[in-house]
Amino acid sequence: MTTLSPHPPDLRGPRLMRQTWSDLVYLHWAVDPERVAPLLPAGTRPDVLGGVTYVGLIPFVMRGAGLGRGPAVPWLGDFLETNVRLYSVDDEGRHGVVFRSLEANRLLVSLGARLAFATPYTWAQMSLRRDGDVLDYRTRRRWPSPRGAGGRIVVRRGAVMAEPDDLAVFLSARFGLHTRHLGRTWWVPNAHAPWVLRTGELLELHDDLVAAAGLPGVVHEPPASVVLADPVHTSFGLPRLVRTRG
Repeated sequence: MTTLSPHPPDLRGPRLMRQTWSDLVYLHWAVDPERVAPLLPAGTRPDVLGGVTYVGLIPFVMRGAGLGRGPAVPWLGDFLETNVRLYSVDDEGRHGVVFRSLEANRLLVSLGARLAFATPYTWAQMSLRRDGDVLDYRTRRRWPSPRGAGGRIVVRRGAVMAEPDDLAVFLSARFGLHTRHLGRTWWVPNAHAPWVLRTGELLELHDDLVAAAGLPGVVHEPPASVVLADPVHTSFGLPRLVRTRG
């Protein structure tokens, strides 16, 4: 495996969109790469660290989302999101993520993202309560099925990691995503400043989103990693085709 850098490559060309991610929580479980390989787009394979890959359950707050270099979209540009994601690499060595689901509490955002980018957004009832360093995320899916899928994640934010370990960098230094659209696999690059990562303590977890995303039983074990991140502003570039074999 190539060592990942927390610094992104230059984002060339026009910007597709921009947004700020805040109150972000990374929960991750180690799994056999063979288990997730069938869930990845053609032309990609599981990215591994120490012989395993990871499944992520990640709630956060989206702020100021907008298209191109224009202003943020009022109201629709601010929402809660929880995604289930996998870790991918293609034959050109681009390390990315693959989203299995993305819960959002804005119906128009979910519909627009599905139509324009084929990302599996869903519409959900969601909330975030803050009590000092404790974050309490709750979500319940409204559309599409399985309706009612969701759960609760309660974590305590800890100290800044002066030197994030290899696993924290592997899971967070992801400057793009792989997705399937119009019968092709695409790479969508993004760039942002290096994450400021923090230790985290998981206080409570109830989840069936990971199972609904095709990975039953994963969250029955304690997560291998609990990490939080300070806010970061990111921009996405234009999609590029991924070469596939055959």
